Amino acid sequence: MSHRTPSPTDRLLVSGCDVLRVPPQGECEILRAQDIVVADGVIEDVRPTGGPSGSDLAAEVIDGRGLLAVPGLVNAHTHSPMVLMRGAAEDVTVEGWFNDRVWPMESNLTPEDVRAGARLACAEMIRSGVTTFADHYFFPEQIAEAVTETGLRADIAPTYFSSRGQEALEDTVTFAETWHGRAGGRVTVSLGPHAPYTVDDGDLRTLAGHARRLGLRIHVHAAEHLEQTRSSLERRGITPVRVLHETGVLEAGALIAHGCGIVEDDLPLLAEYAGTTAVACCPKVYLKHALSPLTPVRDLLAAHVTVAVGTDGAAGHNTLDVWEALRLVALTQKQAVGDATWMTVSDTLRMAMRGGARALGLQKEIGALEPGMRADIVLTDLSGLHCRPLHDPRAALVYSARASDVRTVVVDGRVLMRDGRLLTVDEPALLAEADARVARILDTSHGRAVQHYDP
Repeated sequence: MSHRTPSPTDRLLVSGCDVLRVPPQGECEILRAQDIVVADGVIEDVRPTGGPSGSDLAAEVIDGRGLLAVPGLVNAHTHSPMVLMRGAAEDVTVEGWFNDRVWPMESNLTPEDVRAGARLACAEMIRSGVTTFADHYFFPEQIAEAVTETGLRADIAPTYFSSRGQEALEDTVTFAETWHGRAGGRVTVSLGPHAPYTVDDGDLRTLAGHARRLGLRIHVHAAEHLEQTRSSLERRGITPVRVLHETGVLEAGALIAHGCGIVEDDLPLLAEYAGTTAVACCPKVYLKHALSPLTPVRDLLAAHVTVAVGTDGAAGHNTLDVWEALRLVALTQKQAVGDATWMTVSDTLRMAMRGGARALGLQKEIGALEPGMRADIVLTDLSGLHCRPLHDPRAALVYSARASDVRTVVVDGRVLMRDGRLLTVDEPALLAEADARVARILDTSHGRAVQHYDP
């Protein structure tokens, strides 16, 4: 590629932008006319524009005037290669979605398909201001390579079903040992048992032991909806969350996808491990599948359990747009608890930024634009008609902003998109490759499936 993209070791200056300050608690605020100084991929200073220049003279400069800098969004739960199945499983039940559409299509996937899908997903996320994502999928090496190439940050969990056997379990551990901390620290790994209903207790215990040994977390689907919890109670006499407790998953540290079926008896178990436990809320897929109730965000936060925002895979969510997801979290949570004052714009933004960082165990590195944090910076343009008049930029970010309002994206001090131009991916080539693969992937006439859904 002819256009040079700065390496993380270069100095970078984002000049003249407004900055969204996201504190650990309390109201977010807008700092007007600031310079963000970056060195070696780390934010060195956030200061009023026009301060001392010094070594900034040698920096790569981004003109941020008229733009709002926000911390990179975190997609706390997705299956990135599923962009290849976008729109191919609509208007079906949960059971039909898994058994008739998605799991048969996934049985067609090759490593090359996953690489192509992951690249396309990374491009989509860069364009929408997502700088970090938590992935859970097959052929994880291919996703890790796509992340390395495109410059994003990701925590990657290799999907494991007990039906795949001991060799597959060992492969997931080998992937973790090989890839955790690679790409200059931008790739981290969690272990990825799919769910308590697809992974037996012995394998959950084994993976929890490996997680503790390696200092990793576990990314797992659990209590995805209330019917799963009821089914677990009928079959086993305990909830899916208690299964995670009894097998050591919670002790190892868990990112739980969805958790809509978390019940009151689960909350003390989650609270016991609140320092290392998080739940990713992906409301669009719950609405599409007519699932009720939603993730009990208010109860989880009251138990000091971190809640983050995710999109799930695009086969269900259709986009990897965290702006859309965070908006739906705010709207659905207000409706769910019947309180219009709940889930404020500041709390919603904090959940998608600091909450996402904490969910991935990266709270010391990302989630805020502060000195000492990694330089994951997104410049947004709120001058469009859909945001004007701009009475409150925070409210605009939650309720008005679009992915297309993102202008420039920096990850680890490296510019991945500048003024709407992707610098680390070849967008036309990505689209052409994806289009060439989908007919074979969508063919389910063979009758195979990677698994059968019967929680």
